[in-house]
Amino acid sequence: MTDILKRNNVKIFGNGKETILFAHGFGGDQKVWKYVYNAFTENYRVILFDYVGSGNSDHSAYKPELYNSLRGFAQDVLDICAALQLHQVIYVGHSVSSMIGLLAALEEPDYFQKLIFLGPSARYLNDGDYIGGLERSDLDGLFEMLDNNYLGFSQMMAPAIMGEKNSLEKQEELTESFIAADPAISQNFARVTLLSDHRHKLPFLTVPSLTVQCMDDVMAPETAGQYIHENTIGNIYLELHTSGHCPHLSAPEKVIKAIKDYIKTEIFA
Repeated sequence: MTDILKRNNVKIFGNGKETILFAHGFGGDQKVWKYVYNAFTENYRVILFDYVGSGNSDHSAYKPELYNSLRGFAQDVLDICAALQLHQVIYVGHSVSSMIGLLAALEEPDYFQKLIFLGPSARYLNDGDYIGGLERSDLDGLFEMLDNNYLGFSQMMAPAIMGEKNSLEKQEELTESFIAADPAISQNFARVTLLSDHRHKLPFLTVPSLTVQCMDDVMAPETAGQYIHENTIGNIYLELHTSGHCPHLSAPEKVIKAIKDYIKTEIFA
């Protein structure tokens, strides 16, 4: 158990009977939840962690062949649940961690009580009538910059992801998080994320879920969130009146309310 907790830099707060597990997205680590998690420590056991290769995790444990799909990151989540003997967890995943949570719940549904998808997308690329928001030419340009100029990639992408309507301070905060990440690992994580397609897995999810959609989200447009809602049994759709892809940084009070309201929601099978 100790090895897993150290590997993923697991931090535990609070002593509630129910557990909330917060999972960060690409380019970040557990610190992205700093404006949110304290709102739950009085009544819940709160768990934060870093994926292997992110933040203060054990970077030596990162093996590209283990993390060449989102399945590897889902295994991090499952390992943490097993190490802490967790059951009926309330899982909050931002961005790509939404689908990471989906994969984990498909494999071990008993670990999870509810899944909360914050800015999710089952596929980032457009595909026929499906609007994921990005064309392949967009990705090729991003990957070229990611490989050849990681600093430039971070300085361009982080403000766009945060959203132009949000403060310069918040944009710089996310930029610094991107810059602090390991470039080689980030290159692989970005490819695994942006080329993924989990649309076919949505109908098989049996754990109740919430899709939290923001306005003007360049990474996960409303069409992507609506697709998840329409193709996932027991999924509730909530649009936050805030812009950008990172409401837990730009509008944490709205994210806190959305999580609390959903936790209190009775789920009827």
